[in-house]
Amino acid sequence: MTAELIDGKAIANQIKQELKIEVEKLKSSGIVPGLATLLVGEDPASQIYVRNKHKACQEIGIASFNHLMPKESSQKEVLEKMNQLNLDPKVHAILVQLPLPAQINPHDILYAIKPSKDADGFHPVNLGRLFAAKDLTELRSNQQVIPLPCTPYGVLELLDRSKISIQGKNAVVVGRSMIVGKPMAALLLARHATVTVTHSQTKNLIECCRSAELLVAAIGKAKFIQGNMVKEGAAVIDVGINRNANGSLSGDVDFEAAKEKAGWITPVPGGVGPMTIVMLLKNTVELCKAAGGT
Repeated sequence: MTAELIDGKAIANQIKQELKIEVEKLKSSGIVPGLATLLVGEDPASQIYVRNKHKACQEIGIASFNHLMPKESSQKEVLEKMNQLNLDPKVHAILVQLPLPAQINPHDILYAIKPSKDADGFHPVNLGRLFAAKDLTELRSNQQVIPLPCTPYGVLELLDRSKISIQGKNAVVVGRSMIVGKPMAALLLARHATVTVTHSQTKNLIECCRSAELLVAAIGKAKFIQGNMVKEGAAVIDVGINRNANGSLSGDVDFEAAKEKAGWITPVPGGVGPMTIVMLLKNTVELCKAAGGT
């Protein structure tokens, strides 16, 4: 069999159009969702990432505020800036672009974000609520919106919009990072999958992966998941993005081998990648509405 391709770019564009309508409704009532980014230093890759996020905001009508600070900024100065953003009523969501300069503790800065303005969903309060939730309805009740980590949130949207069922499925997540692996496992549990988290120390990793009806690869190693690790008909979600020696990109999955066994598969590029930014926009709109923008 040849797997059905999950087109992340097309799904991301669909969500953008939906968000654009929501933003227009908010604007008609005098409310403009606002995202603030904080970039410390002049890292070229970070500048590109921030630029792309602001471009995406412009496309759907979200106000974006880019705050740049010198590389030499002290931790105290960055915390003072964070406090200003927390208090700014025009800002509904805050994103700190990583990495930060060596003299700044990233945890202290990320934890200083007001949980109700946490665009990335990485504040320990929000992560704690995610891990404590029995199901996702607990995170969307009583006008309280808990922002979800953007990449795992995007994976859920890819699955849902591709009509791939999650409930009761045997899911395997390869990778245990706080950015993807751990919150991905929590979200799948909240959607009633049976979840196994694997990593570099997992014994019988091939057998674990081969048992998965839903396989999420987020280990950061090019083509780590080989065809013999994929169950026939499984949904394979490749979160990895790796730069090859020739400059091309590849995921954590050997795409050509895996697509012959999987039922569904995401490409790299064009799969999970486009979803991360669009879910950042979705978090911003949802946080705005929760702050009184409904």
